Amino acid sequence: MSQSDYVVAAYAIVFVTLLVYVAIIAAKLSRLERETGELAELAQRRRADG
Repeated sequence: MSQSDYVVAAYAIVFVTLLVYVAIIAAKLSRLERETGELAELAQRRRADG
């Protein structure tokens, strides 16, 4: 392999790692948004029940 092949491989590894990281963060954000909505709904119900 030439040096440019190694550079391309390194960039590919970094790019794939970054994509995986962003996907994990997006999944966590989605879960947190759902949980926040559930907590807000629960708080409203408790407030309404007095």
